[in-house]
Amino acid sequence: MKCKVCRDRAVIDIRRHNAGFCKDHFLEHLTGQVAKTIKEFSMFESDDRLLVAVSGGKDSLALWDILLNLGYDATGFYLDLGIGAYSRASKDASVSFAEQRSAKLIVRSLAQEHGLTVPELSKLTGRVPCSGCGLNKRYEFNRAALEEGFDVLVTGHNLDDEVATLFGNVLHWNVDMLGRQAPVLEERALEESGTALVRKVKPLVRVAERETAAYALLRGIDYIVEECPLVEGNVQHRYKEAITLLEEASPGTKHQMYFGFLKKASHRFQQEPDGAEVVACSTCGAPTAVWDPARAAVCSFCKTKALALKRKSEGSVARPPRKRRTH
Repeated sequence: MKCKVCRDRAVIDIRRHNAGFCKDHFLEHLTGQVAKTIKEFSMFESDDRLLVAVSGGKDSLALWDILLNLGYDATGFYLDLGIGAYSRASKDASVSFAEQRSAKLIVRSLAQEHGLTVPELSKLTGRVPCSGCGLNKRYEFNRAALEEGFDVLVTGHNLDDEVATLFGNVLHWNVDMLGRQAPVLEERALEESGTALVRKVKPLVRVAERETAAYALLRGIDYIVEECPLVEGNVQHRYKEAITLLEEASPGTKHQMYFGFLKKASHRFQQEPDGAEVVACSTCGAPTAVWDPARAAVCSFCKTKALALKRKSEGSVARPPRKRRTH
């Protein structure tokens, strides 16, 4: 296969574009896709301070690399989740990337900040690890962005991630989640508490997972290849596998599904559940949705943390989370 641009030997083919690219033109193409997404969805301005959530994986490090090359003021943020050797390796990859590019990286530890690791949280509360992990990351990413004065929180969710999430939300008709399935989630400020949910954006929604891996390889980015050891049984991965089979049979399926939803259906779903009001959490002050304003509002993070610390002090644990049926 030859490069679509220069007719030199291609190093990768992108079937949904019916095109192959040499190394230089592939890197240019991928950077262009990210720049196009930023502009199309008005994600941020050239003078905004960006906090990039990094995990040491290919997606977040490739995105950080692209943003730096595009000239944005992009600082990385790594949250140590306390998942043994996996967290140590992912932290090392993030630190190494930052050092090689003289980029700023903020590192925080869940155990130091809250006295809990993700494995402990799962054991103490009975939540599946991925659920507790996601809850903690969302909370800490937003808290770091607020405390450090960043304008926008940037995450490395790619096209495959978004399509798998969309597939699961439609399969189970999670209408509340469908209302938040967007490349941009606007800032939601609470003046009375002086806190907010920072503007959150996903510049990789036009880029497939395979393409970020190729970008990282061609750019010499040393990322962690191993998957999180706690991810086994995560139904999200099964959704990815199913949709990838459709993509192989009909290239462009993922793009059509996701961008078709954004264009034709996303406006039909509300960002907040019916009857809910966004107020400040009575414990930490963060915005949270409540249905009865007369009652003290406590966000999901604070509820989960309080339960985990209570059981930890008592020396008790919850029942293990039930495994999902696979047939």
